[in-house]
Amino acid sequence: MNSPSPMIRNGSFLLFGVLFGFLLSRAGATDPALISGLLLFQNLHLLWVIGTAVSVGAVLNLSAKFFHWRNLSNGQLMSFPHKPFVRALIPGALLFGTGWGLTGVCPGTAPAMLGEGQWFAGIILVGIVLGTWLVGFLHHKQVQRMLKITHHSSEIHPR
Repeated sequence: MNSPSPMIRNGSFLLFGVLFGFLLSRAGATDPALISGLLLFQNLHLLWVIGTAVSVGAVLNLSAKFFHWRNLSNGQLMSFPHKPFVRALIPGALLFGTGWGLTGVCPGTAPAMLGEGQWFAGIILVGIVLGTWLVGFLHHKQVQRMLKITHHSSEIHPR
């Protein structure tokens, strides 16, 4: 199967993203007051939205496995490899939750909020991008340190 041209593929992803943002907006997921209400267990409207999304995702994942769906970007069979637990993700998850609770904005809803004209979401998106860059930078430095240690130990103890 030939994969679609990059223009068609990227256009499809953009269309899906716009549709997803529209649905988030219609569901109220771009309203910081509703998000705060959810996090404080005062308004569970968004809990039903999240539950619906998880249910639809589960059905689509099972369908993809059962009917052997192919990946839109390269035409290969979809695979669902098990990802092991990574302890280093715990601080990031805590930071994610803290940021979500303090701002009332989930990174998934921030672009939709910006699309609605909620300009403060742009500041939050800058923070998301900088935080993501910082994590990548620190990970890169850690990998470099590990490679240096491995290289140094192989010079000391040649095989």
